[in-house]
Amino acid sequence: MIPRFVQISTLTNYPAVLLNRDDSGLAKRIPFGGAVRTRISSQCLKRHWRTCDDVYALDNICEDLSKSIRSRKLYSLRIAEPLVQEGHSEEVVKAVLLQFQKNLYETKEKTDNEENGERTISLDRSEIVVLGEPEINFLKEHARSLCREAGDDSDKASSLAKDYLKREKKNFLALKYGAGIDSAMFGRFVSGDPDARVSASVHVAHSFTVHEEMSETDYFTAVDDLLEDVGETGSAHIGAAELTSGLFYTYLVVDVPQLVSNLEGVNRKDWLKADRKLASQIIEHLIHLVSKVSPGAKLGSTAPYSYSSFVLAEMGNRQPRTLANAFFVPVPLDTLNPFDTSVDKLSNYLEQVDNMYGTEEERLVACRTDVNLKGARQLSLPELATEVRKIIEA
Repeated sequence: MIPRFVQISTLTNYPAVLLNRDDSGLAKRIPFGGAVRTRISSQCLKRHWRTCDDVYALDNICEDLSKSIRSRKLYSLRIAEPLVQEGHSEEVVKAVLLQFQKNLYETKEKTDNEENGERTISLDRSEIVVLGEPEINFLKEHARSLCREAGDDSDKASSLAKDYLKREKKNFLALKYGAGIDSAMFGRFVSGDPDARVSASVHVAHSFTVHEEMSETDYFTAVDDLLEDVGETGSAHIGAAELTSGLFYTYLVVDVPQLVSNLEGVNRKDWLKADRKLASQIIEHLIHLVSKVSPGAKLGSTAPYSYSSFVLAEMGNRQPRTLANAFFVPVPLDTLNPFDTSVDKLSNYLEQVDNMYGTEEERLVACRTDVNLKGARQLSLPELATEVRKIIEA
């Protein structure tokens, strides 16, 4: 049976890094099980997976499917600017696109500035707009037609756009399946129109260390190479930054019916009748990205690159559940091998869950050491990712 859910759990170790900072520049944290842990936010994880540029990048899955573009300036830079460069009046272009925005979002006109008693209306928004290339091209094409019809009359352009949207809005909403491969995975929120929203099919938890936080303040200096020439000594800059280390547990779930629905434009209930090849390829790439793409700031001074030492894929049809509670009691830092201890704790917890609820999931595991995990076949990471793809595509 083709599984509705693919759950992925990983353990990844990082030494001397600052993977995800808060507003004060310190590592993000979360209290759990009576101990404070170092944390990596799900937003941070998803952004690095989304923007990764290697053989398993999202851009390399399908030539006809690109990533979405996320920007507050999307309307002004990707739609308005090309139309103005084509020779259309800036005021006419703005009139058309403001009507598009009003119809798709709960929005008010944004005034950039006011000079000589005249307001300058901006197409930039206060929130990020997420659109796929097909949607951008659709909006640009139809805005171009309205601009041609309106000539230099901005009032006419606004009226034409309003009438057009009453007739054709469904055509744009039907295009949400071209919202971009990452929108199909991680969703898209549109404040004004629920019909233009895309439900996330990949649900990502915040990562956290399986043990108590470990941090150190790194005191550093930048030496001035020319001070000695003038008979002085010392540094040109003195600073301090927090560094952390730890073994992180990461958990995510792929809702396969939702992913197929987002990609193929079918009702979620009809996902088994749809082509699942693209969805299966995305899941295969995602397993590689989750296992091998590291989040992190301070790239030049910490080289925060690491591969997961443990990857578990569980496939089944019942509601997913995290294995984070295996580490509710923190792994002792004075243990001989915290990684082996962590794998044992996760294995024991999973067996306890199985004893209570029964075993329904098919399990595949990749680990740098031999592991005794109930009901799991141990494979290499590439074999695991390929096997999951074949199961979803079958």
